[in-house]
Amino acid sequence: MRIAVGADHAGYELKEKLKFHLERLGHAVDDCGTASSDSCDYPDFAHAVACRVASGAAQRGVLVCGSGIGMAIAANKTPGIRAANITSEYEARMSREHNDLNVLTMGARILTEEQAVLIVDVWLHTPFAGGRHQQRLEKLAGLETPKPFEETPEAV
Repeated sequence: MRIAVGADHAGYELKEKLKFHLERLGHAVDDCGTASSDSCDYPDFAHAVACRVASGAAQRGVLVCGSGIGMAIAANKTPGIRAANITSEYEARMSREHNDLNVLTMGARILTEEQAVLIVDVWLHTPFAGGRHQQRLEKLAGLETPKPFEETPEAV
């Protein structure tokens, strides 16, 4: 599998360790930066990874920043991306089974290297369940095109 990876300064060290792990597993890794722990802006790297995944140049993406939150927000701005900040093996499994998550984000200041590796492994090896979940993904994809205000459902 081709996997695009990226990080800001806070996630740089963990990204490097995950990159090595992914390559050791036999995956092709596209490193979209950053290349050091010098201060930088996470949206630049989230966008680079998200564009590679959305275009099909990579099958999946992994992003790391301090909390993982900013990376998830930034990656989800790209149509076709389903990114989430994952902090447990259970979330990794459910994100793939139910949501076909294509970009995984993690917080280097939240997870240990061992936790991050386990999360990545579960996420990579869990297939999308399809079935009723496919219909929901199609609805999510429909939300990527904004509708005029009067066409949106009223709050319950």
